[in-house]
Amino acid sequence: MSGPLAGVRVVELASWTFVPAAGAFLADLGAEVIKIEPPGGDPQRGLQNMLNFGTSGPNPFLEIPNRGKRSMVIDLANDAGREAFLKVVASADVFLTSYLPAVRARLRVELDDLRAVNPRLIYVRGSGWGSQGPMRDVGGYDVAAGWASSGLAHRLSPPDSQEPPALQPPAFFDLQGANTIAGAVSTALFQRERTGEPTVVDVSLLSVGWWTMAPDIVAAPFTSLAGIGADRSTAGNPITNSYRTSDGRWLYLVCLQGDRFWAEVCRTVDRPDLIDDARFSEGSARFENRRECIAELDKSFGSRTLAEWRERFAGFTGVWAPVLSPSEVLEHVQAGPNGYLPEVTMASGTTFKIPAPPVQFGEVPPTPQGPAPEAGQHTEEILLEVGLGWEQIAALHEEGALS
Repeated sequence: MSGPLAGVRVVELASWTFVPAAGAFLADLGAEVIKIEPPGGDPQRGLQNMLNFGTSGPNPFLEIPNRGKRSMVIDLANDAGREAFLKVVASADVFLTSYLPAVRARLRVELDDLRAVNPRLIYVRGSGWGSQGPMRDVGGYDVAAGWASSGLAHRLSPPDSQEPPALQPPAFFDLQGANTIAGAVSTALFQRERTGEPTVVDVSLLSVGWWTMAPDIVAAPFTSLAGIGADRSTAGNPITNSYRTSDGRWLYLVCLQGDRFWAEVCRTVDRPDLIDDARFSEGSARFENRRECIAELDKSFGSRTLAEWRERFAGFTGVWAPVLSPSEVLEHVQAGPNGYLPEVTMASGTTFKIPAPPVQFGEVPPTPQGPAPEAGQHTEEILLEVGLGWEQIAALHEEGALS
């Protein structure tokens, strides 16, 4: 393997997406990631929803968090299996886990248990609600610990609406949390390199959600506007807002410096008469008359198709972007030049594009090391690497420690 983390071995004892996606991030950066799965495999392997009912393409919930890893299936409740697991841990730099405290204690994979065989091990815990406090033992998926508990679901729900809150996109906070873990692991490796001391890393979905919603949370005690549901008809800055085109598409203007870009926007949308209109000529006036201003811009944007607006905004010096579907994302002009969507080939021969980790070193895009492994695909291979012989491996099979 190549990449900035080449030579780093990560042992991952985690399920679903949050922590495993951090392992995939590290694998794309060159680390060797060994996924430890229980008998029957990671329950994520059996997850089905509307994104993976098909049989010809990849399962996003398997490939995104598990690409490029090696998999071992070991029964850690079996003493012989646990001893084999400890042999692997002894060779690692980093241990990742999403298991709750009670499960870690039962399986004897707590910090002291693993540091006993590897004093230099960096120990990383991903949780729903944090490693301390009354909810430390409570499980938490990202919809609950991130989306619902951060203020974001509230933010995206119209005020006083009887409609249900907005749905979270799949793995939305899981993947942000994975980025956080991957960055923390790199920092912990740097700290160990400098000081010789390993550390314990904790990342929770709750903390990731709160970090994401920090502006609303900080402002909440001081303004009644903080955290209210999104309402585009009353956006404080009408040229930082969404607009609908004549063919039913949407685009965003993101002109935070309203006075700087107001005249250019007006000329671009063929409304030069609005430039010096007293209701809209400066930021404070546009704020006071924001409903009227947005209504005028609505009429303008509704007069042309998205294709026509692409032409009109081609030389625009401010920031704007159309709202894209996932299919359109796959064809984005920035994807190829930046290596943002590398291809992975499954064992079946099916090739698909997958987003790369959002970081590059030396202007080299990170590359997936391969597709997600089959459950237990590398069990014997890894055990041989850590010193077990075929007779010992056979004995582990006989004892039910391996499957």
